[in-house]
Amino acid sequence: MQATLDAFLARLARRASPATLDAYRRDVAQLAAWLDAQDIATWQALDVALIRRYLAHERTRGLAPRTLARRRAALSRFADFLVSQGELDHNPVKLTQAPRQPRHLPSPVDVDLLGRFLDTPHDGEPLAIRDQAMLELFYSCGLRLAELAGLDLEALDARHVRVLGKGGKPRQVPLGRRAAAAIRDWLGVRSTLAGDGERALFVAQHGGRIGHRAIQSRLAECAKRRGLPEHLHPHRLRHSFASHLLESSQDLRAVQELLGHANLSTTQIYTRLDWQQLAEVYDQAHPRARRKPGAAHDEP
Repeated sequence: MQATLDAFLARLARRASPATLDAYRRDVAQLAAWLDAQDIATWQALDVALIRRYLAHERTRGLAPRTLARRRAALSRFADFLVSQGELDHNPVKLTQAPRQPRHLPSPVDVDLLGRFLDTPHDGEPLAIRDQAMLELFYSCGLRLAELAGLDLEALDARHVRVLGKGGKPRQVPLGRRAAAAIRDWLGVRSTLAGDGERALFVAQHGGRIGHRAIQSRLAECAKRRGLPEHLHPHRLRHSFASHLLESSQDLRAVQELLGHANLSTTQIYTRLDWQQLAEVYDQAHPRARRKPGAAHDEP
């Protein structure tokens, strides 16, 4: 078994970095040690049941989902090598399920802090006017980065913006007063940057549609220049939009529609809505949740 592992690592060393090579060595060695403890002395014994038992054993040892996922990926690559060497007829690791990864969501920016940031005056140059319009649109409409970058002039009217979301799913989002004003300012100077015939709403200095990295960079620079003491990126503005709207309206279904989420459960996770909030919404909104004064207690 060690000779096979050495051959795998030798092949891997042709392209992988020393750090990657060391990680694969440790991950496969852990499996080999576990197999030895089970009195299994050949790689040919590997099957999906055995791999599942091993991953479950590692999970009970307290390995984090991210570590388990990395280990599973290393074992899958090793199993592909075993298939190429004729020791296995298929890769059993691919028949197992990857551990579910925890969702790392950005915290929303404090509503007052974000308001002061957006109200901070800029130098009035075309690029600054464009950046202000992008900031207001991100926060007013809760757009994804790709959605904002993909907007054309035709997507706007006086009160709404038409967005093409994930999977090509269209939606219409109300345009807030501040965002509408910022976009009007931008449209007044857009021709100084836009190339002939360019239909993109937001353009870069070269005259064409602004790219994702450029938008991210401009937002980060703007936050630093205006003294926002936190890192700012498009997804954080989208998350702030959802959280602030939900706090004030308590209408989870409306927030789902505005965000373009296919499932309500995604919105609940996304906004960190907890059970206490759900109970409060129920108590305030459901006609059978409110008791009349002096009403008798329900029978058990």
